[in-house]
Amino acid sequence: MFTGIIEEIGTIKGIKTKTEAMEISIQAKDILSDINLGDSISINGVCLTVTSYTDQSAEFDIMPETYRATSLHELKQGSKVNLERAMAAGGRFGGHLVSGHIDGTGQIVSKKPESNAVYYEIELPDELIHYFVYKGSIAVDGTSLTVFVVNENRVTISLIPHTMDHTVLGDKEPGDRVNIECDMIGKYVAHFLGQEKETKQSNMSKEFLRENGFA
Repeated sequence: MFTGIIEEIGTIKGIKTKTEAMEISIQAKDILSDINLGDSISINGVCLTVTSYTDQSAEFDIMPETYRATSLHELKQGSKVNLERAMAAGGRFGGHLVSGHIDGTGQIVSKKPESNAVYYEIELPDELIHYFVYKGSIAVDGTSLTVFVVNENRVTISLIPHTMDHTVLGDKEPGDRVNIECDMIGKYVAHFLGQEKETKQSNMSKEFLRENGFA
């Protein structure tokens, strides 16, 4: 589990591609201070497992499902990535609940500065847009942010100078793809409401109507 508060920007040191799978090596500093084999690290919002490490870098495997469902396959040697260690049980909870399980990718369609903020409009897949509400939470490349506008199949987020400087989002431009994770609580609520609706619909059969005097 993560909070969406990025700890460090790392650099892709090496990539090995195997059809629809990858092995990546990331050069970093802060996240390596207490790293162990098997630890979970969020890389651009994707929860990956440490397979080996040194005092300067860590290695991760990317399986086909993650390769296809996220933007990690677009990474190149030298690419910058957002990094966050799994949330400590006794640590501060500054963002929102982020699982590191990406729901899909979005595309930045506009980037507009306004006073001390920069507004990004992101186009989302149709199947994701209904999970977002005004002033609800969204994780973009693993960064916990607030939704300020929901319009058809697009959401708008706003970045303050600190977020621009301390995450990879500051370098993103229109046309770039970003990893999207919907608010976890919202997904569960939508799932349960959908189940309840299906249950009610399934009980309304011809036999039910006949037994209750309607046919």
